[in-house]
Amino acid sequence: MRALMGNRKRFSDLTEQEIVALAISSEEDDARIYRGFAAKLRDEFPATAKVFDGMALEEDTHRKRLIDLHQARFGDTIPLIRREHVSGYYYRRPVWLMEQLPLERMREIAGDMEYQAQQFYEAAARQSKDADTRKLLGDLAAAEAGHEASAAGLAEEHLTEDAVSSEDRDAHRKFVLTWVQPGLAGLMDGSVSTLAPIFAAAFATGDTWNTFLVGLAASVGAGISMGFTEAASDDGELSGRGSPIKRGFASGIMTTIGGLGHALPYLIPDFWTATITAIVVVFFELWAIAWIQNRYMETPFFRAALQVVLGGALVLAAGILIGSG
Repeated sequence: MRALMGNRKRFSDLTEQEIVALAISSEEDDARIYRGFAAKLRDEFPATAKVFDGMALEEDTHRKRLIDLHQARFGDTIPLIRREHVSGYYYRRPVWLMEQLPLERMREIAGDMEYQAQQFYEAAARQSKDADTRKLLGDLAAAEAGHEASAAGLAEEHLTEDAVSSEDRDAHRKFVLTWVQPGLAGLMDGSVSTLAPIFAAAFATGDTWNTFLVGLAASVGAGISMGFTEAASDDGELSGRGSPIKRGFASGIMTTIGGLGHALPYLIPDFWTATITAIVVVFFELWAIAWIQNRYMETPFFRAALQVVLGGALVLAAGILIGSG
């Protein structure tokens, strides 16, 4: 179960100086990422590498404009604040560090980056009270929106058959951020965290009905907790992750389903039939989680399977040992 990020500042609590400083550090990071893409593509796709070089230069220009604004309004000392210091600020998985990143994936990442930057600048402009700052942030939001369109067409010359419409990409992105990510987190939490109490109760009591009640209580309780945690952790306006209510329902419902999957077999009166059925269900649950991670989160299947299946097996074994003792 994920804890609320209480050690991070809320975006709405940032001062205008901190918002500008955050924008400066973000532009620096984005420029480095684009230059890394360009370096990897230079030999095989020199034309596309030049596009990424151009996007990096644009990010440098944004950074310089932001620094000029900061010097004019706040002086030369820029506060040290980065995206990981702000709750709800868009998170970027470091997939660009992979040695062999396909061109199409680079294009998708670039599109996501520009979309997230646009969301940030729009939210920052709404929060700013200074006219010059508001104008610059609005201009940068428009520039990032134009970059998103450019990023979407980056690989068109090389991936004509695989090119998809901007609307399809946006719909897929929102679907993953709003439903898949919180739902997957809930399914993992519900499937794994309830293993120990359910199987401990089963082997401690040998009573299938009481075991089912323990599993039902653990599953519903975990679902409510995860749902509220997900909804309260991020309002979705800045990160682009969508409605907190939708994410809360996705996380809470999938958490409950994850726990009920191996609790329901204990409605079977015979203890060993119920237990063997529950263990089989657990096996399929864990492999399903690994598949979803691979399908939607680009996690290598072997690594996902090792983490989820091995972790789940250890929790299952702990529950059985504790209950048998």
